[in-house]
Amino acid sequence: MTEAILLVGGKGTRLRPLTVNTPKPMVRAAGVPFLTHQLARAKAAGVEHIVLATSYLAEVFEPYFGDGSALGLHLEYVTEEEPLGTGGAIRNVASRLHSGPDESVLIFNGDILTGLDIGALVRTHETTGADVSLHLTQVTDPRAYGLVPTDDTGRVLAFLEKPQTPEEIVTDQINAGAYVFRRSVIDTIPAGRPVSVERETFPELLATGVHLQGMVDSTYWLDLGTPAAFVRGSADLVLGRAPSPAVPGRCGDRLVLPTAQVAPDAKLTGGTVVGEGAFVAEGARVFGSTILPGAVIEPGAVITDSLIGTRARIGTRSVLADTVIGDGAVIGADNELRSGARIWCNAHIPPASLRFSPDT
Repeated sequence: MTEAILLVGGKGTRLRPLTVNTPKPMVRAAGVPFLTHQLARAKAAGVEHIVLATSYLAEVFEPYFGDGSALGLHLEYVTEEEPLGTGGAIRNVASRLHSGPDESVLIFNGDILTGLDIGALVRTHETTGADVSLHLTQVTDPRAYGLVPTDDTGRVLAFLEKPQTPEEIVTDQINAGAYVFRRSVIDTIPAGRPVSVERETFPELLATGVHLQGMVDSTYWLDLGTPAAFVRGSADLVLGRAPSPAVPGRCGDRLVLPTAQVAPDAKLTGGTVVGEGAFVAEGARVFGSTILPGAVIEPGAVITDSLIGTRARIGTRSVLADTVIGDGAVIGADNELRSGARIWCNAHIPPASLRFSPDT
């Protein structure tokens, strides 16, 4: 297996305001666009040619990654004129593949951070003679996911949409968003219309007797669809909990990118990232957070589990927890933002305007 399709067309609406100006796979995690980590892991697994299925803000990808040669890859880009869903996107880029009908093609989503052993998934696919193989992971509470029960050999038995009652939870295995397809199976997906691979393609293949194989790998898996998850994923990459050959530095408690400035007495912990050209002033404390390029953290600010957008500014003594600050936004001094607050791009919060606790 030397080819892959990477699905990067989603709008990332749950991540706004992070995705107002930037497509979700290009938001920086551990100092580089998240997509970089996925490309690097695919390269490490032996993939040489990757086709990116783009849609939302499609013009951003190619100027950054080019033909992929800097990563040792050959990259191509196909843009959907209208959103086609996961299955439709796969079919839409099929003409760019070079694999023969019986060869294997890796397919993965652009918003999943995982420690999946890609080589093991490919070997499972080939040794079982499957037509499609799916990465499955086990979760404690599967109610928010589609369930994928399998038999004792790992063969998929059904696809069950989000269960609502205890009786419907027949397994803790869920679809983890990475697949190996026999090339010929991709050509059976209808062309030119939206298709969900999860809700249409897989159930129809199963109903017609096609061999779908599941491989459970629960080493590390995180859906980066929400701001809290994205911040956690970036911190886990810095801390070394999530594997990636693309982290631009040694794993540890903090990652400070070149040209960033951090005052000697500022405290950075918990996998915090400070992007290029950003500035963290004296007395500031930042835990488990991402400071994107050009942002400014003024003296005495305290930031926990938050993401500060490009060129945003956090005022003196302001306190942020579980908060997302959009690009270019300004938070004046002595504000307190908590509990999932989102400040839109270029917004301006005057000094001492917002608090979540008594003013003592």
